[in-house]
Amino acid sequence: MKKLVLPVAIAMVALGCTVFKKTGRTKGSVGQAPAAAAVPAAKGDTVKRTKAYRDVITSKAITRDGLFKVHKVEERWFFEIAPDLFERDILVVNRVSKAPAGQFYGFAGDWISENLVKFAKGPGNKVFLKRLSYVDMTKDSSANGMIRSIQASTLEPIVASFDIKVLPTDSNATVIDVTDFISSDNDILFFHPAVKKDARLTGLQADKSYIADIRSFPLNTEIKTVKTYTAGTELVTYELNNSLVLLPATVMAGRRMDPRVGYFARGYRDYDNPQGVRASFNITRWKLEPKKEEVAKYLRGELVEPVKPIVFYIDPATPKKWVPYLIDGVNAWQKAFEKAGFKNAIVAKEAPINDSTWSIDDARHNVIVYKASVVQNASGPHVSDPRSGEILESHINWYHNVQQILHDWYFVQASPNDPAARNMKVDDALMGKLIRYVCTHEVGHTLGLQHNFAASSAVPVDSLRSKTYVAANGHTPSIMDYARFNYVAQPEDGIPVDDLIPRVAVYDEWAIEWGYRWFPAFQSMEAEQTYLNSWVIERQRKDKRLFFEHNMYPDPRNMMEDLGDDAMKAGAYGIKNLQRVIANLKAWTRVPNSDYDEMKRKYEAVRLQYYTYLNHVINNIGTFYFTPQTEEQGGVPFWTFPEKKKMQDAVEFIGKYFFQTPAWLYNDSLFAMGVEGADIIGLYKKQHLVLHILLNPGAWNALVFNETNLPAAKRYGYDELLTSLEKLIWSELVTGEKIEMPRRNLQKTYIWKLMDFTSKNKSGDMSMLDFSSIVRHHLLEMEKRITSAIPKYKDRESRLHLEDLKYRLKFLHGPIGDPVERGATIPESANTWNASGISLKDLENTWKWNGSAAKGCFRVPEWNF
Repeated sequence: MKKLVLPVAIAMVALGCTVFKKTGRTKGSVGQAPAAAAVPAAKGDTVKRTKAYRDVITSKAITRDGLFKVHKVEERWFFEIAPDLFERDILVVNRVSKAPAGQFYGFAGDWISENLVKFAKGPGNKVFLKRLSYVDMTKDSSANGMIRSIQASTLEPIVASFDIKVLPTDSNATVIDVTDFISSDNDILFFHPAVKKDARLTGLQADKSYIADIRSFPLNTEIKTVKTYTAGTELVTYELNNSLVLLPATVMAGRRMDPRVGYFARGYRDYDNPQGVRASFNITRWKLEPKKEEVAKYLRGELVEPVKPIVFYIDPATPKKWVPYLIDGVNAWQKAFEKAGFKNAIVAKEAPINDSTWSIDDARHNVIVYKASVVQNASGPHVSDPRSGEILESHINWYHNVQQILHDWYFVQASPNDPAARNMKVDDALMGKLIRYVCTHEVGHTLGLQHNFAASSAVPVDSLRSKTYVAANGHTPSIMDYARFNYVAQPEDGIPVDDLIPRVAVYDEWAIEWGYRWFPAFQSMEAEQTYLNSWVIERQRKDKRLFFEHNMYPDPRNMMEDLGDDAMKAGAYGIKNLQRVIANLKAWTRVPNSDYDEMKRKYEAVRLQYYTYLNHVINNIGTFYFTPQTEEQGGVPFWTFPEKKKMQDAVEFIGKYFFQTPAWLYNDSLFAMGVEGADIIGLYKKQHLVLHILLNPGAWNALVFNETNLPAAKRYGYDELLTSLEKLIWSELVTGEKIEMPRRNLQKTYIWKLMDFTSKNKSGDMSMLDFSSIVRHHLLEMEKRITSAIPKYKDRESRLHLEDLKYRLKFLHGPIGDPVERGATIPESANTWNASGISLKDLENTWKWNGSAAKGCFRVPEWNF
């Protein structure tokens, strides 16, 4: 199947985790690149220049002017390079223009590689193409400063060499033949090696490849080639586009990344630290500045238009009915830029028709590219200047089948509140609103914004049911969250449809203001950073909805697909809505003259949503809160712990909505209609997984921090976790009720997982010693409780179940009880194992003896249901 190619070059570099790779000499200054010394021509060079200009660029030449003057003479292609283009930084962006038919790698518009190069004069009548890197940088560009040392240690690799074809007296420009370079297979113009490997592309078929066209524009030259490769046993042909973009001579001032405001960033090694080398990061953002004549107005706080607004074009291939919604999705960011002082800073337009000067592949144009694809996705990459982080262009990937996942999400999360969602083909007005939402989210990425999964955690759950609150604020502070739709709202709340869908909100406006506000008064990044730090502290202290947390942190506030400040309360409301969906599933998914395929898919979407809520709750147990900060914030701890009550509530939620069999979701009537996963076996598998997460030593490790860092009254440790779980899982031992099959398997899984984890801890790992002690105690106590409860049970299933567990605990303790004698007899009455059909006799014959006879214990294997 075709796969989405993600532009790795625009990925966020994690603070303090960068692995820097030396790939060539680094320019010396963020603000100004030092010119390289001219290389004198070697004696006799002119002898090689055997032809005059008119003999190379003949009357047959087809010439196009632009960044490079491009000449086609019969089947040869020439670049004419002006003198002032040597030693200038050129960004090469390579994309798929047309993808191969069939299930091969890539789609039209996909990014395949990116490089930074320059042309340089060399000896021997040569022009060299050099690959550049900005991994190492300094502002010290003096002749004997730090730049000299950096240049000596980071020599730029020469990746291509070209003969100069024209006598110097005929033209000030330099003419080179680029035909062979473009016709070859190289990673400057074509696939990045990692992408090529993933696509399984091997040898280039030169006889089946050719240069289709080269066009030149004022700031860029566009190359289009057709390349045929071997992919496994087949041949695949791509049309590829290469954009050679001249980077600005004046480098935009960078803005230092702040982990409290979520921007992508470009990282580099900064040698300006007088006592070492530090990792520095510039956020990626567009260059927005007021026009010279309006600077005074801007500084007075009046809205002004930027010198160069951000313009997005809609791919002409886009279905016309969706174009207005995509335009609205882009323009939705205008109000956020007004917070930064700019009006009309971003705008969307339909692409020109029959305009020879406009091309979807032209790197000067930002385009929402519509792709005929089964991929249920959209993405918003951008290309940025590595010297400063300035965003230069973006091609948003819009896949046709994103409509399917939008329909599924909206049906599952919003159909109880919006009758229009209950149709298997929603009307264009509703689908248009959903498309607009996703478009706005992806445009946010092209503006430099990361996801902000923590945004929704700042809103009280009850506020999400308030018509007045959501009308004024939306249901999440950021459209960059994965908050999707307002699943907390109940039908009786009367929330309008528009307030069920995310929109640009308070965090988005703040992030754009922080990233794009123009500060000409600051003479250095350091001075600006001091102001920005105090600004962040002040604003976030006043409004907790401006909170951002890097997505790498395992913080329960920082989760995808969640809503509100209380996962348990939000999950309970969400499940009430899911129960409404299941109760009406057959009616709402009915398609005349069709089978149950829609019902099956929507059921699976409901089930995934249910487990999403469960996951949100589980993440409140044994985790930390991470709060990014600077020293000036004072007194704000970097990490804190969920309060005891929150963890108790989480365990109670799991007991109520998961350990008590969710018969509303797993029932025979749905299974009878062919809905896979609606049978009880699907529940067993999930219970096994959840208990594995809750019981394993990793959970104990996390809870140790809670126990050792909080006062006794606020602690919630592993011992209390097991006690709480046993109260919920083994409630029948108190009430004497019959133990039904789902509960029997849950109880078996609980015992088995504890035995399994304990048996694995025989390596002398000091961090696990208390874990083993606690688990041993609980297993011994469970044996006593089960033994005393057996006489109360008269029904055969419950009694066999408890006797089975009693003998397992008694005879298979291993390291947590009396060792099993080699050859010990397993009683026949224990010869059942409900979930697997494997008896204890079978296990006796298959388990491996572990250690010496003196140790006398069996290795309990990992059990898979």
